[in-house]
Amino acid sequence: MDNLTAQQRRKNMQHIKSKDTKIEVMLRKALWNKGYRYRKNYKGLPGNPDIVLTKYKIAIFCDGEFFHGKDWEVLKPRLEKSNNGSYWVNKISRNRERDDEINKRMLFEDWTVIRFWGAEIKKDVDECVKVVEEAVFDSMLLGHDEYKDMENAHRC
Repeated sequence: MDNLTAQQRRKNMQHIKSKDTKIEVMLRKALWNKGYRYRKNYKGLPGNPDIVLTKYKIAIFCDGEFFHGKDWEVLKPRLEKSNNGSYWVNKISRNRERDDEINKRMLFEDWTVIRFWGAEIKKDVDECVKVVEEAVFDSMLLGHDEYKDMENAHRC
């Protein structure tokens, strides 16, 4: 059951941003301070990743827990009981499916996909930066051209 009036709920929903969220800005600032240069909300890739390190083919998504269904097994039954529950269950289920589709498409195109929950970024942004740095290191270690050459060598 909703504790807000329809007008209050509408006002809240109108203020939910899809770009430059607090968690995105936190992670971007931390990456910038480490010397990483990136593109924001890159439209050239599926799903318009929040942060893209084009040099290393790394796409980073900063996902909100509610809209991307963190702990879905716990959240779903709660939503089913709520006002307009079927709408939210369908919406979040579709978001989760779309996230999986985007991950698969990008992996197929040789991109590394990293997804962080908002709470992870808020709790320890430095740990999130370490995850990105490890992906950068892996990308440098197995450069994309070298990696393809290794694949071809294994086929012989």
